[in-house]
Amino acid sequence: MQSLTQGLIFTLIVSFALVFVMMPVLRKIALKTGFVDMPNARKLHKEPIPVLGGAGIFFGFLITVTATEAWFGALDGRYYGIVIGGSLLFLIGLVDDFYKTRGKDFPAWPKFLTQIVAACVLIKFGVKVSSITIPWMDQPYYSFADHGMEWLSWLVTIFWIVGITNMLNFLDGVDGLAAGIASISATTLLFVSLLTSNNDVAFYAVALIGACLSFLRHNFHPARIFMGDAGATFLGFTLAAIAVDGAFKSATFVSVIVPVLALGVPIFDTVFVIIRRIKEKRPIHHADKSHTFHTLMKSGMTQVQTVSFMYLLGICFSLASIVVLLVNK
Repeated sequence: MQSLTQGLIFTLIVSFALVFVMMPVLRKIALKTGFVDMPNARKLHKEPIPVLGGAGIFFGFLITVTATEAWFGALDGRYYGIVIGGSLLFLIGLVDDFYKTRGKDFPAWPKFLTQIVAACVLIKFGVKVSSITIPWMDQPYYSFADHGMEWLSWLVTIFWIVGITNMLNFLDGVDGLAAGIASISATTLLFVSLLTSNNDVAFYAVALIGACLSFLRHNFHPARIFMGDAGATFLGFTLAAIAVDGAFKSATFVSVIVPVLALGVPIFDTVFVIIRRIKEKRPIHHADKSHTFHTLMKSGMTQVQTVSFMYLLGICFSLASIVVLLVNK
């Protein structure tokens, strides 16, 4: 247990330090090359902000988990699935960010297809939702493989991965919100993995926590750098993958409730936005100011107050997920 604790602390420190060191360098590179997010009517910032923060999060996480997994001899399918899939999303996100810094729109379909491919990469390396629980049925545990429905396992996994990837990206509209919520969700998944003795997954969660908290030092209002789509989609993908490989592994109804609550803020924010756009007969995929944080700011809250409220909401969801896990343990 002591070696596990020491390993987790080491992973947290390395991840935090790497991102902390990289951020000022990436900021200078972004400013020098014009890789900045320009203000417009939909955005809250009034000055050009560098958009290379996602690179720091990505490389900080990648270097940390590679070193940690190599040290513990755990470069397994999970590692390759998360690294390869995450790299694909980081690269396509970087292209999207480049287009935005040049005042152009990158088509949505290449990003969506890349997200599906990244989810398929995870599945091929064994990270997938292999069963589902239906508590009110006589036979509540339903294994896809046992019933010859492996295709349904793929479908559910892809839906979850692509959904969470986009949901976290939607939250990246206020300084510090996406990184803070990702930190809270990753912390929850860390506790879940430790409580379920899934210690390998804990290292991924800790590496993500360190990277997000370090980035938050430069991204909290007033932000000096943004993570961009490259960082937000990578974070969403990694959180979704950790949830699949950790919380979804149990053959109980809790295995569904816990990850949903752990990622409650991006999930319920997206549901709220979709319902609102349907009621107002507006396209679901078009960006606007109908997210929860927009509503809070319209009510008179400042950016810091809005983000703090969303953090509190995320903590409540996370505590609820841990309570559900402990009660049913």
